[in-house]
Amino acid sequence: MVPLSFGTAELLLRSDGAVYWPREATLFVADLHLEKASFFASHGQPLPPYDSRATLERVAQAVDETGAHKVVTLGDNFHDADGAARLEEGACNMLRALTSRIDWVWITGNHDGPPDAAGAAAQCGGSLHEELEIGGVICRHEARAGETQAELSGHWHPKLSVTLRGRHIRRPCAVIARRSDGPPRMVLPAFGALTGGMAADDPAIRKSLSPAETIEALCAVRGQLVRLPLWRAEKRAA
Repeated sequence: MVPLSFGTAELLLRSDGAVYWPREATLFVADLHLEKASFFASHGQPLPPYDSRATLERVAQAVDETGAHKVVTLGDNFHDADGAARLEEGACNMLRALTSRIDWVWITGNHDGPPDAAGAAAQCGGSLHEELEIGGVICRHEARAGETQAELSGHWHPKLSVTLRGRHIRRPCAVIARRSDGPPRMVLPAFGALTGGMAADDPAIRKSLSPAETIEALCAVRGQLVRLPLWRAEKRAA
């Protein structure tokens, strides 16, 4: 975990893409996309049906390593509206074990239809919210252009592609937007074991984080915070 200043909050960015806020004892994860493999299997593309367990094992490990008292998911918790109904017993028991020992908050996303959102909380525990404010930070699924508060979101699955010393590296990253007259906003990478990604510098991500003066990609690598500029507003003469 590496320290990350986020306005008045001091966060910790993990190499797995989760963010921990020690002051609030809260772990944030985005885009779990549970039961994605079973969704594809039902549409004739068989995949090993272990993605939900793998994802929940990663969440449990992050909870253990941080000592978090709360987990906030940032939407797209299941891959589709019927995902919760397909969650097999072993994975559901893993989820129940987590929700029984910590405060678990489901933030709904565009993949989370009514059956899924209500079913997850009913079957496996946790509370359900469209968005939530914690310590002055708005937690929602998709960044809202023009937001004036500090914001944590998901949705875009940002990934960074760079070539270093002839080696092409592609990895999930967070994207943070800053401006001098307002608090920062950050998009977390997808945490799910079976998730794709969008280029971190895609115009759609920049648009969702507007207005901004700088936008950077952030990764935790070998105990260090790696920051790569993605966009900077042009300074115009008065």
